[in-house]
This record gives sequence, C-alpha cells and structure tokens, in this order.
Amino acid sequence: MYVTDAMIQEMAIRFGEPATESFRYKVSVEEFDRIGRSQKFRRNHDVTLYVRKDGKWLVIAKHLYPSGLFRSMSGGLEPGESFNDGIAREAREELGCRVDIRRFLLKTRVEFAKLDEVIVWRSFIFLADYRDGDLDYTDTHEIREVRHCAWADFDRYGAMMRRLPVGGLHYRAALHDAVKPLLTGEPGTE
Repeated sequence: MYVTDAMIQEMAIRFGEPATESFRYKVSVEEFDRIGRSQKFRRNHDVTLYVRKDGKWLVIAKHLYPSGLFRSMSGGLEPGESFNDGIAREAREELGCRVDIRRFLLKTRVEFAKLDEVIVWRSFIFLADYRDGDLDYTDTHEIREVRHCAWADFDRYGAMMRRLPVGGLHYRAALHDAVKPLLTGEPGTE
C-alpha cells in the first residue's frame, strides 16, 4: 500500500476529519478479476471527488456505462505521489480541469467478495470546487463523457446503478448515499 496512514492524517488535518463507513459486496468472478487487474503496484484505493461548478456537479461516464449513467469521478494515486498531486492529475485526466479541495468528507473500507476470496478496497472522498479548465479530459481510454448535473440527478444515477448486476456500481450508489448527509446545506445540493 502506498497511501499511508500519515498521508491520510495529513489530509484530515488540512481538510477536516472525514466520516467513516464500511461496505461488503458479492461480485462475479469476472468483476473480481477486473478489480484485481486494477491493482497495479498493489493499489487498493481510489480518490473520489464531488466537484461543484456553477451550482451543479461535474460527473463522468465510463465507456462500459449504459447511456444516461454518470457518477462522481475517481482515480488512484501513483506510488510516491501525494494526495494533492494525485488529485490534481486525476482531475485533469478525468474532468479536464483544475480543482480546489474544500473538505475531506468520507473514508471507506469495502470488501469485494467472490466465493472464498476478498479484495479490500478503500475510498477517500473529497468535496472540491472547479477552479478552471475547458473540461477537455485526456483519459479517453477510461472516460466517455463529462457533464454537469443537478444534485437530484445523483438519485437517478444511483437507482440505475442498483438495477445493474455490478457490485462496484452498487458500491458507488451506496457511496453517494453516505455522502449526501455530509453535504446537506452545501451550495449546489438544493
């Protein structure tokens, strides 16, 4: 693991102590293998950003998502990369912009289970504001589209995710449910 406790604590000092949640999802053999392949350099984390822009939220669609399904962007730090550098790089790659981190909202631990094997994953979720950029994302291999959405759209995206037989999407829907009360009263959540 190259996201250390010291790195997490530094972000908590700078951006507030996050809430914590745990999850467990059964996944198919194919999905388990896909998650396993994403663990280059033994990666077991993602950084998820809720990015506000002009009273709305920036969301992404991956190529595998059905039409109309979007979610908050997420990506992994690289070995030796700080949270700040990794967040800046991922925002450029997946959203085509620069962001300003506002709050450390949530850290999670999730188990993706198949039969008798488990992959333990962690997510670190932050609130950020769009600073500048043209939304011309560069990670076209992973990202199909970036768009603005209203806060209420997340409920529709979550319902779509729960209807699909993909544990990772069920987790993304549950993540949003956990983030919702943490953002109550924030601009853009009306």
